[in-house]
Amino acid sequence: MVKAHVFTHESVAGRYQLVDVVHREANRVCWYGKDLNGQRPYLLTQIDLPYDPDGEAAPRATARVIRMSETLGLMCPGAVATVVDAVEQDGTLWIVTEWIDGTPLGELIAQQGTFNYVRAARIGLQLLDVLETAHGEGITHGELSPGQIFVRDRGSIVVTGFGLAGATLAPRLTAPSYASPEQARDERIGPAADLWALGAILYTMVEGRPPFRDRDRPEATLKGVDRLPLRSPVRAGPLTQTVQGLLRKNSRERLTRQVVREALTRAVTEDPASASPTMPGPRLRGVHTAAWYSAPTWGRRAMAAGTALAVVTVVVAALAATGSLPGTGTSSNDAGPRPTAAATPPDSRTDGSDATPSPSASPTTSPPSSPSPSPSGNALPQGFARYTAPEGFSVALPEGWKRVDTSRTGDVSYRVTFGADDDPRALAITYSTVVGPDPVAVWRDDVEPRLRKEDGFRRIGEIEATTYQGRKAADMQWLTDVDGTRVRTFGRGFLLGGSRGFSLRWTTPADDWNDSANRQALQTFLRTFRTSSN
Repeated sequence: MVKAHVFTHESVAGRYQLVDVVHREANRVCWYGKDLNGQRPYLLTQIDLPYDPDGEAAPRATARVIRMSETLGLMCPGAVATVVDAVEQDGTLWIVTEWIDGTPLGELIAQQGTFNYVRAARIGLQLLDVLETAHGEGITHGELSPGQIFVRDRGSIVVTGFGLAGATLAPRLTAPSYASPEQARDERIGPAADLWALGAILYTMVEGRPPFRDRDRPEATLKGVDRLPLRSPVRAGPLTQTVQGLLRKNSRERLTRQVVREALTRAVTEDPASASPTMPGPRLRGVHTAAWYSAPTWGRRAMAAGTALAVVTVVVAALAATGSLPGTGTSSNDAGPRPTAAATPPDSRTDGSDATPSPSASPTTSPPSSPSPSPSGNALPQGFARYTAPEGFSVALPEGWKRVDTSRTGDVSYRVTFGADDDPRALAITYSTVVGPDPVAVWRDDVEPRLRKEDGFRRIGEIEATTYQGRKAADMQWLTDVDGTRVRTFGRGFLLGGSRGFSLRWTTPADDWNDSANRQALQTFLRTFRTSSN
């Protein structure tokens, strides 16, 4: 455990005065502190950094923590701590956040003992909401523990610690007893690691101790997490199978977020004392509204740093299926059915190249070319014109189509939706600067579980790995009901490299899917999409 070796008469970075210790965990101490100038209260988290002879870890960690806080603060207002400063001093990372009017979950457990399963499920659901948003943006927390969760008096939570995972070469900086087995083996981690931590936190709340105890050295603790069998929970009640399902050593065998949500919701709502009415969400109206809810991560939210995947997604009206501002991320290991041959767009033979969105370009539309029954090269079918976006991409659109919506998350990502009045079809294009390495996993783990909540959802075929313009890509198709209309969506996501990627989604009424005009439109979108350096 990190030593609280800073005396309260000393300052941190010449700006903050430490007053009292709030909570301790392995290699982590939280302090109540004040601004030396204005005496404003702050929460200061002290973490010892591993030895870094090159001196690169500290600036990377500080920048990453601040960036993650800004991104998730926009997506989860009030549920993620606001980082105002991060500094390195004498090998110690100090993270300064706005003061949180709550108590660390670890302290509550130490003071009050074990929680009943209903209380644990309530906290678990709130934590799952935050993780779902983060995972939808490609962000893995990677350092979750009871000390990173603050519980307010009325029961709402605030999560801290985003951005620490991956900031150094250490597999885990704090609370190693909550590390996942793949993290203990120093393997690349993703959303499944956070689901393991959720299971470990649920276990700790109902049992009063973590599933794997802290040992003398972090290395020994991590070895135990990886190799020792799980001690079966005895106080979890109806949460027992959920906890055990989250704490499976093989990450591919862990429960999905959707399954976990259903189990936790059941535990809360079936308890007579805790049942509370839920307000139905607004119905979406039309294809363009559906596209609005379908943005980044192949969903609405912008992808921020971490392990996600941004994709170019052709959006059909069915994107209402992802209609949730917090995003479409959920973890699932289901593999879906294979797309039918009739619905699979032709492979593109155009080489792609890396491109960073360029805000300098002006949107332009070129006149459509002469008709060609079998377009090739730069020729466009009759009735199409090339649109060049100021963001640095271009695509051929049907005449009369225009941008109907644009959303951004700083410099991290953007989504542009195209359509036309009285046209029940839509195309959405998403770009992100932080993408993961496996397009199939994004569809499977982050998009599909959320879609399964929507009216009439049915996936068509399997999620299919492919290549697009020489890049790793994946396709997924599905059906949903939007305002009484059955709609079908084809999505393709692909990687540019350097943590960047695009996605396209194309949506039409299902009954019209095989119309020659719609098939031609999809083929034209895929054939003509270009980044700025193509």
